[in-house]
Amino acid sequence: SQVRSELLQPLCLCSADGQNSLQRIIGGYIVAPHSSKYLVSLKRKTGFHFCGGSLVSRSWVLTAAHCKTDSPTESLSLRLSLHFLWNPSCELHEVHLSPYAHNESPLGVSKQLNRPLVHNAFVSVVPLPQQGAVMRECRFCQVSGWGYTTPMGGATSDTLRSVRLPIISSGKCNSTASYAGYITKNMICAGFNTGGKDGDSGGPLVCEGRVFGIVSWGNSCASPRYPGVYTAVANFQKWIYKTIFRRE
Repeated sequence: SQVRSELLQPLCLCSADGQNSLQRIIGGYIVAPHSSKYLVSLKRKTGFHFCGGSLVSRSWVLTAAHCKTDSPTESLSLRLSLHFLWNPSCELHEVHLSPYAHNESPLGVSKQLNRPLVHNAFVSVVPLPQQGAVMRECRFCQVSGWGYTTPMGGATSDTLRSVRLPIISSGKCNSTASYAGYITKNMICAGFNTGGKDGDSGGPLVCEGRVFGIVSWGNSCASPRYPGVYTAVANFQKWIYKTIFRRE
């Protein structure tokens, strides 16, 4: 079967602080090696990690639409089962994205990978939620990645880190003190009212063992007034499965 990665983003919204604020994993802790077997690192040809993603089937990776490249011919690589981002000895799986890409849906674009992935003790998929499922306010979810570890940027983390974040209600997130109406039904807000924690762009927001969100955007990184905004995967579950099964 053809192997592709689907890049999803329901709205073309980007961070007010620019691209760097989407590449951060603020706060959190270093996780045990290979404890997030579904987590994917998207890297440019130079080896630069620029986005996260999650393995949702043997042949498909879920990430954010803004993680696509500007050039359809740019070579990207996808690495799974990483713990130390820059340590070649820990790169258990590497699959290169082909130059092929085309638009198929207003929700995103797709890119073909050059060979299928193999599940083993270090690599597995993360399940999707049921269509329309909702996480209640104050339930904790997890985001993992290798992004910047401080709000000011600096160096990215070379070790996989995770943060646990509480779900924020759409009402609070849409208040005049926060995003003032910009949050739609296709978005999830998560974070602390004290700020200080944020996620890696394109990476999964995992709640109760399922990928409920995709790290998408925010007004400022790890800000108490502006929690992180995530694509609500449950609203697109049927479309995702339809796309996967049509191609496999």
